Amino acid sequence: MLSNARKHEDPAVSHPHPSIDMAARQLPLQNSYRTAPEKAWITDRAKTSSKCFGPEQPLYGKVTLDGGRPTDVTYGVHRAVGGEGDYPVPGELLCAALASCLDSAIRIIANRLSIGLQLLEVYVQGEVDVRGTLLVNREVPVGFQKFAIGVRIDAVGDVETRKVELLLRAAEHSCVVIQTLRAGTEVSVERIVDA
Repeated sequence: MLSNARKHEDPAVSHPHPSIDMAARQLPLQNSYRTAPEKAWITDRAKTSSKCFGPEQPLYGKVTLDGGRPTDVTYGVHRAVGGEGDYPVPGELLCAALASCLDSAIRIIANRLSIGLQLLEVYVQGEVDVRGTLLVNREVPVGFQKFAIGVRIDAVGDVETRKVELLLRAAEHSCVVIQTLRAGTEVSVERIVDA
């Protein structure tokens, strides 16, 4: 197991009703990025380690989400490609990234627009034909062919439908994971050789 990950409390539980003004938090950042664009570049990281599971056990692994509070996630292999499906699989983690990114974008923008939310649920479904990855049919591309996202959102009070639609469009525009998938971002793979 990776030892650098720490357990931490759920912020929704530890801070059930924080009074946060997102505009006040983001305005200084926006001003800073206008004058010093290089400060706007961030790097997110994740890392696996063979110290957890070796080649004799290919069905499971641990990935460390290496942010401010590193968190280990045990993952498994999907049944469709020979796994057990008893832990989250990489495709589910990708769906989780989509759902959590859109959810947080909606909540941040709702905060900035002073729209209260009594309910917000984001559903993500990814569809992939695994014949490509298993080399059953070389004409089938390797990768997800489609993602469908559903958002259940109920605003507090008499908020116009138009304003809720505006909120959703703004959040979709600002969702880094959605826009990354749509853009087809460059991905490089290189072997790291220890000296």
